[in-house]
Parts: sequence; C-alpha cells; structure tokens
Amino acid sequence: MISAVEIAPNRYRASYGRYLEDFRVGDVYEHRPGRTLTDNDNIQFSLLTMNYHPMHCDAHHAAKSEFGKLLVSSGLTLAVVLGMTVNDVSAKAIANLGWKEIKLTAPVFAGDTLYAESEVLDKRESKSRPGQGIVTVRTRGLNQDGVQVMVFERSFLVACRGHGIEA
Repeated sequence: MISAVEIAPNRYRASYGRYLEDFRVGDVYEHRPGRTLTDNDNIQFSLLTMNYHPMHCDAHHAAKSEFGKLLVSSGLTLAVVLGMTVNDVSAKAIANLGWKEIKLTAPVFAGDTLYAESEVLDKRESKSRPGQGIVTVRTRGLNQDGVQVMVFERSFLVACRGHGIEA
C-alpha cells in the first residue's frame, strides 16, 4: 500500500507497506503495475544465477521442445512476482520467515506480462517479540490473460503501528 504522510506543511513523503493492524484475514491486494518479461531479462537472470538450462538460454534447443520457444526461468518468475508484492504487503516487514507450497502452474514466456495478487490467510501478534506480529499471505502470479502461472504462501514478521522504522 502506497500512501503519503505529511511531514511538513505542503510536503509529503511516500509511505509503503502495512503494519500488523492494517492486515485483515480474507483481504486480497492486487499488486500493480504489472511487469512484462523479455528475452533479455530471462537470459541475464539465467546467466546471473548460473542456470544454464538450454530451455532458458538456447533458442535453437527450445524451438525443438513442446513449447517451441524459450521458457522464462521459474526463479525469475518467482522473483518478479514476489517483488511486485513488497510495496503493498511487506515493505514494513522486519524479516521474511519462509515460503511454502510454491507451485508453478503454467509456463511463462518472454513477452508475457505478470501481475500478482495476495490474499491474507492469517495474522497474529508475536508471542516472543512485543510490538511485532506474523502475517501469512497466499500470492498468485497471473499473466496478461488472467492465467495463474504461480502460487505460493509466504510468512513474514511485521511491526505493529508505532513500533516500526519510518523511512
């Protein structure tokens, strides 16, 4: 969630993320803008992460596959979908606690535009860290046609209002 906080008369600073109190179980946040992936994104990510699988960086090889073209690395898809959620969901997070149930449900290709949405599954105050709590969300990555390409759950530690660091 991007909002503005007045820091002086006629002067505002962008504020990102949510405090524990701002989350409600069942709420769904649609994350925008989308991100269109390119062949260059895919090849650079594959080389950067040393994932030299030919389906990600050898167009001649990929043309012979059932897909007929390069697949976007699932690591890149995960990174982009996760990244799209940060401003809204976890910009005030203290720490990521983990991911689970990461499922790749449809292929992603260069030229696809990804969007994300997150549903709040659970929130609770921390038993061991006063002024903080744990939020769990299910995030879905969707392509430009609304086809789900990925889904995962993520839990993170977030500050309660009045206990976080303001930038």
